[in-house]
Amino acid sequence: MLEALYEREIHADMIVGTSVGAINGAFIASRPPTIETARELQALWRGLSRGQVFPANPLSAGLGLLGVRDHVVPVGPLRRLLQRHVAFEALEDAAVPTHVIAADVLTGEEVRLSSGPAVEAILASAAVPGVFPSVSWRGRRLMDGGAINNTPISHAVELGADRVIVMAAIGSGQRARPPHGALASGLVAISHIIARRLAEDIARYQSLVELVVLPSPTTANLPTDFTCSEELIADGLRRARWMLTRRGCARGRRGAARLQRVA
Repeated sequence: MLEALYEREIHADMIVGTSVGAINGAFIASRPPTIETARELQALWRGLSRGQVFPANPLSAGLGLLGVRDHVVPVGPLRRLLQRHVAFEALEDAAVPTHVIAADVLTGEEVRLSSGPAVEAILASAAVPGVFPSVSWRGRRLMDGGAINNTPISHAVELGADRVIVMAAIGSGQRARPPHGALASGLVAISHIIARRLAEDIARYQSLVELVVLPSPTTANLPTDFTCSEELIADGLRRARWMLTRRGCARGRRGAARLQRVA
């Protein structure tokens, strides 16, 4: 999707992301808005495996199930991935203003992070409940904001955007079979909540701002499945080009962009 936008020289004035969208947003926020940057991000996803993001760890899983810890997957590999690819120390240092959305563990309140340590902020936004540990942030415990607001159009509007490009990366197709395993089942349930919230927000904000919603992939794989990256990238590029042509989006026009979770 990003490559299709950059082909038309459509660049973001700000980035608002939740969960994996926070990771993608931080990646591009300090890099030039070029096709080469989009392809560098594609190469990163092509090179990942489930074990590099959701490594199996019997000790962490056991302690989580026993209630000793609030998670079952160690966060170290994800932290190291971010440290390698996020090119600024603090969110406020990003060349393009970058905001990430998390949720307060105790209250369920949406929390928008716009300053402070970038890696910690992104880890908070991507801390899938029960999977990764929650993150301590300025006296609060934060977790993945995806289940509450994975497509934070509302935050882009509050921040002054008059044009919002939504990269709806959650697959919209019906799954052929039920998910296997507790983690997959939980993530599928969250994806249904996410889709409903997006539909509601499109209806709520389409009269207030210009909304360009790029179509989600037709492949309905699980967020823990990294074997379909090539197919998802090709599908996303094709469908985004189609939508931008259909909408008549002009070359060189800037606008607020937010990147959501990749499924």
